[in-house]
Amino acid sequence: MGGIMPPYDPNRHHRRSIRLKGYDYTQPGAYFVTICTHERAHLFGRVVDGEMVLNAWGEIVRDEWFRTADIRANVELYADEFVVMPNHVHGIIWIVETDLVGAQRRCAPTGPSPGGITPNNVAPGSLGAIVRAFKSAVTRRINIQRNTPGGRIWQRNYYEHIIRTQRALHAIRRYIADNPRRWHLDRHNPTATAADPRAGAVWRLLQESDHTDHPDDTEASL
Repeated sequence: MGGIMPPYDPNRHHRRSIRLKGYDYTQPGAYFVTICTHERAHLFGRVVDGEMVLNAWGEIVRDEWFRTADIRANVELYADEFVVMPNHVHGIIWIVETDLVGAQRRCAPTGPSPGGITPNNVAPGSLGAIVRAFKSAVTRRINIQRNTPGGRIWQRNYYEHIIRTQRALHAIRRYIADNPRRWHLDRHNPTATAADPRAGAVWRLLQESDHTDHPDDTEASL
């Protein structure tokens, strides 16, 4: 679903104030997600004059990101909360409450394992399941296009934060929108000319929330 994000609704967009080990990542909330390519390879296009120019693989990434909201009733996504960069993506995933009828109509037929946990210990409908399905779909399509079956596209990890406040939401949305213009300062850019003070400010703001590496995560990144 593209478009402009509606005003923050604390009843609809519920979020936990304290993140504990064992946090339920199926529950409604806004999650800031960063996913990097394997070995930080520049796969998705290039930045030209402060604008991201997507190649065919970058277009696949963008298409699959927004397709997530089409096939999952519990996900909302907005165009101004996502960016594809040469070697990573930033986005905000909104997990929302759904009625059973809508979930049956729109959710992809995944089928949970006994106990409600997938073989990889990822709960169906959780943030981890959403990100994993997105990464898998992108990998499959790009490997078909470039005829590289089994080729790696993504790092094994991803990094996320629960967005708890309007202030954090505003800062992250601005950071995402400005990412291409600030590519020369981006930590993922091997030719960056300096550290990005904006990234540092966002990072400090996010420290107001607890943060968690997932079991298959290895590093934090903006």
